[in-house]
Amino acid sequence: MLQSGAAGGRGCALCPLLGVLFFQDAHVRGYVGENIKLKCTFKSTSSITDKLTIDWTYRPPSSSRTESIFHYQSFHYPTTVGTFRNRISWVGDVYKGDASISIINPTIKDNGTFSCAVKNPPDVYHNIPGTELTVTERGFGMMLSSVALLSILVFIPSAVVGVLLLVRMGRKAAGLKKRSKSGSKKSSIEVSADSDQEKDDCMAKLCVRCAECLDSDYEEAY
Repeated sequence: MLQSGAAGGRGCALCPLLGVLFFQDAHVRGYVGENIKLKCTFKSTSSITDKLTIDWTYRPPSSSRTESIFHYQSFHYPTTVGTFRNRISWVGDVYKGDASISIINPTIKDNGTFSCAVKNPPDVYHNIPGTELTVTERGFGMMLSSVALLSILVFIPSAVVGVLLLVRMGRKAAGLKKRSKSGSKKSSIEVSADSDQEKDDCMAKLCVRCAECLDSDYEEAY
């Protein structure tokens, strides 16, 4: 899958080119080994024909020398020589006004200015804008921040669950302890209830005893 570089700014938005309007990002930042998309879009007052051509050129930093790295006319022709050999991929669509390319496996040596030129006769062009590409290594700090983010997403929820389980277990243990204490020592209400029960038992026994005595007296009378 191709990954696009992050656009660092917008430059020459819709530059008028005598019938052709096209646009490039002023700055693009990418990382070593991660494919970078260089955007170039255009609009033409003329219909798209097989005469339409697209040319991408590259200029190293602090240099006036340019080299052709890509040509399109009905078909795409990436460069077969130089540092960009077999590393330029066509990702555009001329019928949608897209003349974008992608740099495969970029390196720090790819830093420089990339310019896109679109001709669609009779439309012409001039004052070609350029995209400043900056390729850097992904630093240790960025990798560390990724690890920290992963830790936050994975370990913190686990820790929260663990704390909740401990709290629940603590409450359960406290409840069992409270029940144990209440079982060994009765409350005043429970003691009062037990006393009332004992009085009722005594009254019942007394009634039974009285009935036995009456029965005994009755039998003696006869």
